[in-house]
Amino acid sequence: MSTQAMAKPKMRFLRKREKQLNRSVAGNTFLFVIMAICGVFMVLPLVMIVNNALKPLDELYQFPPKIFVRNPTLENFSDLFTLMNGSWVPFSRYIFNTVIITGGGMLGHVICASLAAYPLAKNRFPGKKLLFDMVVLSMMFSWTVTQIPQYLIISWLHINNTYAALVLPAWSFGMGLYLMKQFMEQLPDSLMESARLDGASEWRIFWQIVMPNVKPAWLTLAIFQFQQMWGNTGSLFLRDEQLKPLQYSLQQITAGGVARAGAAAAVTFIIAAVPITFFLICQSNVLETMTTSGMKE
Repeated sequence: MSTQAMAKPKMRFLRKREKQLNRSVAGNTFLFVIMAICGVFMVLPLVMIVNNALKPLDELYQFPPKIFVRNPTLENFSDLFTLMNGSWVPFSRYIFNTVIITGGGMLGHVICASLAAYPLAKNRFPGKKLLFDMVVLSMMFSWTVTQIPQYLIISWLHINNTYAALVLPAWSFGMGLYLMKQFMEQLPDSLMESARLDGASEWRIFWQIVMPNVKPAWLTLAIFQFQQMWGNTGSLFLRDEQLKPLQYSLQQITAGGVARAGAAAAVTFIIAAVPITFFLICQSNVLETMTTSGMKE
C-alpha cells in the first residue's frame, strides 16, 4: 500500500476531528452565558460573607437585606478579638490546638493513604481485591453511622481528651486511599522495574519516584482533609477547654445571640477564608489531578 493511500484515512479522521472541535459562535456564546450564570450563583454566598463581615449592626438587620455593604467597618473583627481575649483560655491557645489537630490529621492521612495505596496499586498478593472492596464499602457509610464504634475504640485505647482522639481517626478515611490507588495505577510499571534493576529499594521507589509523580493527587487529598479537619470542633472527644480547637470557640461566639451578630459575621468570614486560601494555594494541582490521565507506557 502506498504512502498516499495510507494518508487518506488519517486526513479524513483529522477533518472529522476538527469539525467536532469547532463550534459555532452561537454555541460558544450559549455555553459562556450558562457558565457565567452558574459562576454567579457559586460566588454569591462568598460575596455575602465578605460583605456581612464588614457591615455595621444596622445593616446586618436591614430588611430587605442588601448584598453589598454601604458603610464598611472593622468593628465586627475588633469585637471578635475583644471577646476572644476576654476568655480565660488565650486566643493563641485555640490557634495552636487547631494547627496541631488540622496539620497532624492532614499529614498523617496523606502519608497513610499513600503507603496503603502503593501495594494495592502496584503489587499482587492474596486478598488484594477483598481489601480494596472493603475500602470502597467503607465509603458508603457516613461518619454518623460509625460515631459510636469510633468513640468506643478511642475509649478502649484511653486516648479520650487528647489530640490523638481527633488525629488518629483522620488517618483512616477510605476516600484518600481510593484516590491515591486510582492515581498510582496510572504510573507505568516499567518506571518501577527500571528502578529495581538499578538496585533501588521499595522504600526509595515510593518516596523518590512514586510520590513525586502523584503530587497532584496527594495535594488534592490534602485540601479535602484540611477542610474536614478545619471544621472539626472536637466536642465529642475533648473535654478540657485548653485542648479545644478554634472552631469550637468560634461556634460559642456565634451562639451568643443578637448582641454578638457582628462578631458572628466576622467568625463566618474567618471560617470560610482559611480553607479557601489553602485551596487557592494548591489550585493548579487540583486542576491537574482532574484533567491529567497520568503517565503512560
